[in-house]
Amino acid sequence: MSLQLILLSTFALFQAATYNWDITYVKVNPTGTPRRAIGVNGAWPPPPLEVLLNDTFIVNVKNSLDIPTALHAHGLFHNGTSYFDGAAGITQCPIPPGANFTYTIPIKQHGTYWFHAHLMGQYIDGLRTSLILRPPKEAYTYDEEYIISLSDWYNDEHSVLIDQFLSVYNPIGIEPVPNKGLINHKASGSEKFKFVPEKTYRLRIINMSAFAMFAFSIDGHDLEVIEVEGVDTNKLTVQTLELSAAQRYSVLVKAKNTTDTNYLLHADLLPDMFNSIPDGLELNLTATIQYNENNTFGEAYAAANPLVASVVLNDMDLIPLEVIPPFKPTRQISLEVVFQTHEDGKNYGTFNNRPFELPKNTPTVLSALTLGDQKTNAALYGNAQAYILKHMEVIELLVLNTDGGSHPFHLHGHVFQVAARGELPYNPANVTADAANPLRRDTVIIPPASYVTLRFVADNPGPWLFHCHIEWHLQSGLGVTFIEAPEAIKYDIPQFIKDQCTVGGYGIEGNANGKLGIDMVGYIFTPGLMQYGIFTKGIISLVFCIFSAVVGIITIIWFAYDDIENSKQPDTAEANVNDNEINDTITNEEAISPVV
Repeated sequence: MSLQLILLSTFALFQAATYNWDITYVKVNPTGTPRRAIGVNGAWPPPPLEVLLNDTFIVNVKNSLDIPTALHAHGLFHNGTSYFDGAAGITQCPIPPGANFTYTIPIKQHGTYWFHAHLMGQYIDGLRTSLILRPPKEAYTYDEEYIISLSDWYNDEHSVLIDQFLSVYNPIGIEPVPNKGLINHKASGSEKFKFVPEKTYRLRIINMSAFAMFAFSIDGHDLEVIEVEGVDTNKLTVQTLELSAAQRYSVLVKAKNTTDTNYLLHADLLPDMFNSIPDGLELNLTATIQYNENNTFGEAYAAANPLVASVVLNDMDLIPLEVIPPFKPTRQISLEVVFQTHEDGKNYGTFNNRPFELPKNTPTVLSALTLGDQKTNAALYGNAQAYILKHMEVIELLVLNTDGGSHPFHLHGHVFQVAARGELPYNPANVTADAANPLRRDTVIIPPASYVTLRFVADNPGPWLFHCHIEWHLQSGLGVTFIEAPEAIKYDIPQFIKDQCTVGGYGIEGNANGKLGIDMVGYIFTPGLMQYGIFTKGIISLVFCIFSAVVGIITIIWFAYDDIENSKQPDTAEANVNDNEINDTITNEEAISPVV
């Protein structure tokens, strides 16, 4: 490529760092069932995004929906600008209908990310796309690349499904199961990736699902993992990748040296995630690795190579290229995953029996900036389940998954070291010694009845969510907020963000209740856990039940006894007739008998 073309391409890429997004409803039909989705500029899916390292990522948003919205650049740190993290209610107020909002994000990272709505499950309705951050020079060389998004799809809108999920009629919390899985927003069998013999391809694989977990593989080809969620790694060869919601990998794939056969790319939905498999849900999704458009795709290979057990990636085997020794924790926070029915009859996801919920009034970031000497009082952040972290302390999160399903947990504003994994019950004596250079990522999967220990440095002042990235679980309460060094937050919130809060009816100062100081009077907290056992109300109810039962039994016996007594006495009319007959007989006998 000539120098002129390189300069032109670079200039074009810098220009592409600014995007204008008019968020609208659109009619779509990726699976044969038409429905309304959320798109951008009248189209769906939203366009992919690319930005150069050290450039500025700018998205000018117009909200043309009839509901508020907000957008999150998943995996970005936002050092000094947490108000652009896009977590509505935490780092900004929602963007009101008809309003504009500009995200301005300096890019200091590189790798594979994605951009999605972070309010009311709107990314379930389609508001999600890839975000690739490119360094001047990649750690590995390759000839071409493809972005491969994996996602689940629902025929009903999120607003319908969430009402069914968080309902007294769903007391055990069965999640809505998707109707289809998509590869690059298309139905199984629709997508093709052209391969040229001997070339090396980088595949950037992103799971954009609300719920589904995928197993990714390509017939006849190895996958060399080189990146996990923005962290370059030493090469590791596997045949299968398992990706939960929000996880990303880059792999190198070496093309064959002939064009005689095409191959199948597989993205199989893992059924263990679902309570049941609805009719029409195809678990085995495919796309085509196309060497020659005139050839068949995979039949010859599949016939000659029956399925064998493949090497599935264990992410603990990944070693980052940049060596960072294990952090030495100064504080441990233990979070136990529990799903339980609460007093309102609904099933909530909780950490330590406490469900997360967005603040009712003032967003967390504005509370942290305006509460003065009360900013370290966690109770004033309402249902956000706040943990106050000191500046630069090293946090070890011990996450205990007591649930029967797998959960992908994501930390905003950081990558964390995955220090250890294991099965429950947790016993620190059984935890293996720290790896010399542990895996780093921003979204980790925890299987059922298992634990992980995650470590990060509280070096990014501001409020950051830690939550399950299964959207149904976040909305049911499976999250907490880490408020890092509120005393060290030095930035000023742009005035247009405060103005939008006011327009939307939210506060711009004070606690989660929108009041200064510790006044939380009238704040509505999430209903408590359903109580089991014998309590005062229960005792009173039991006494009245017993009393009512005794009265009922006495009444039944009384009426039964009366019926028995009545059955022993002749009918009154019949008795009167009999008495008359007796009297008549006596009279007649007296008349004919001689008088003595």
